[in-house]
Amino acid sequence: MPFYHKLGKLPRKRHTQFRKPDGGLYAEQLVSTEGFSDTYSLVYHNYPPTMVTKIDPEFSVAPEIAIEKNMQHRSFAGFNVRPEADYIKSRVPILVNNDVYLSLAAPSKSMNEYFFKNSQATEMILVHKGNGTLHTMYGKIPFVYGDHLIIPRGLIYRFEFESNDNRLVVVESFGPIKFPGRYMNQYGQLMEHAPFYERDIRPPQELETYDEKGDFIVMIKRDDVIFPYHYATHPFDLVGWDGYHYPYAFSIHDFEPITGRLHMPPPIHQTFEGKNFVTCAFVPRMYDYHPDSIPAPYNHSNVDSDEVLYYMDGEFMSRKHVDKGQITLHPTGIPHGPHPGAVEKSIGQKETNELAFMLDTFNPLKITKQALEIEDKNYYKSWID
Repeated sequence: MPFYHKLGKLPRKRHTQFRKPDGGLYAEQLVSTEGFSDTYSLVYHNYPPTMVTKIDPEFSVAPEIAIEKNMQHRSFAGFNVRPEADYIKSRVPILVNNDVYLSLAAPSKSMNEYFFKNSQATEMILVHKGNGTLHTMYGKIPFVYGDHLIIPRGLIYRFEFESNDNRLVVVESFGPIKFPGRYMNQYGQLMEHAPFYERDIRPPQELETYDEKGDFIVMIKRDDVIFPYHYATHPFDLVGWDGYHYPYAFSIHDFEPITGRLHMPPPIHQTFEGKNFVTCAFVPRMYDYHPDSIPAPYNHSNVDSDEVLYYMDGEFMSRKHVDKGQITLHPTGIPHGPHPGAVEKSIGQKETNELAFMLDTFNPLKITKQALEIEDKNYYKSWID
């Protein structure tokens, strides 16, 4: 979990009078998880966060499922997802189940017309192309290529992009996203053997406090439906906050790979875990250094999970050819491994410059109609020599 952090002005004691310069009270809000039993933050608003003036008609953004039960290796050309100016419309679901959604997005404009709040899932947004600022009520987080942006469920945010060429991988988790338990000690601190450190975690660093009244639209997602809420005050009106529940960024480039004399299994690449899934980062690293080692991964069967790889950059010695933004799905129960010739080709190689994101789910993934529009239909035959 993240560490304790605070920004802005705070009263000395919680749940006590905290007054404005004019004598009025700031509005305290507890943002808690798992009821009152897990991480939380206390935030202080200029105005109560409850001032709803209107709710527009809702509309569905539910994934359209094309294949409920998949038993085939598949590949999708992620960069074939067309750019969209509107942020919500840009999010294209590709693979989904009851625990997690994986979507691709290519938003071409900043979010100037509305704010967004996902009330059904915590989001992990991996930035493949683009840079800018994630604006939240907790403050600003600048982002660049390779950043994971962890946005807790129920957090209001807005993206500001520096250009119109942006590519995002959006993971929606219906449970919390946490650091792997084996990386942490009993106090929640990342341990010495972990491939990253608290210093690599970038919480909000600049609080934006807006004392504004007007008409502010927050698009709230719940049950795959968008509910357009109108608020009488600006959502980013916090004067201060503290706690353990907040958005943060972690760069894939700050992941320190674990290597060995012989080929290491995928769990050594793990970054985060959620309910019935894990994520991993494959980064530039030295190869195995036993004199007879085979750097290419061995054939393996995922008997408990579906494996999804999203290729970001570099060359992959286990594949014949990959493109930036390509997604491969290797479902549970079918062996997969290096393409023909890749094993021999890997012998003697000293390092790799590959960069990829992996999502392993412990329940089968369903395939959307949009995914089939960008599928390489012959990928499952690519192991034929």
